[in-house]
Amino acid sequence: MKYMLLICVDDTIEPTAADPTIEQWLAEVGGRRLDGSELRSIQDATTVRTRGDEVLLTDGPFAETKEHIVGYDIVDCADLDEAIRIASRHPCARFGSVEVRPFAE
Repeated sequence: MKYMLLICVDDTIEPTAADPTIEQWLAEVGGRRLDGSELRSIQDATTVRTRGDEVLLTDGPFAETKEHIVGYDIVDCADLDEAIRIASRHPCARFGSVEVRPFAE
């Protein structure tokens, strides 16, 4: 089953030198990671809404929150438990969160 990992961070919490690196996590996950990428800053985001025939644009992310999405990973796992284990080992889970969502296949 494929899962999307939405990687979120809180900019007020800094990672420590003791935290695992993304390279260590990638080596651990191996071939189960199918794709992933870091996203540009929330200052580069544009939110698009269509109401009737009007297209509404807003600079910035879709919601005002402490945490914001900084990247994603797509993993192929046997089940949700394995996806949660992989997400829990992601370096950003230590100073942010990783939302795990199954694809609707």
